[in-house]
Amino acid sequence: MLQPEVGGSRENFFFAGIDNVRFRKPVVAGGTLVMRMTLIKLQKHFGIAKMEGKAEVGVKMVCQRDFFYGYG
Repeated sequence: MLQPEVGGSRENFFFAGIDNVRFRKPVVAGGTLVMRMTLIKLQKHFGIAKMEGKAEVGVKMVCQRDFFYGYG
């Protein structure tokens, strides 16, 4: 989503939602959340992307499934 060659934008980028989510562990204040995503579908007209991936804190996976992002 942040790569211009796939139509992304570095200026306005936001998290829009999660679908079919599975939370594995809680994330506490002070933790660094790293999200590793694979682009599944990009709707340039609406500025929305669907990505599949996981969220990690350190080496522990804390969340897994489909994420939705918007840009513009």
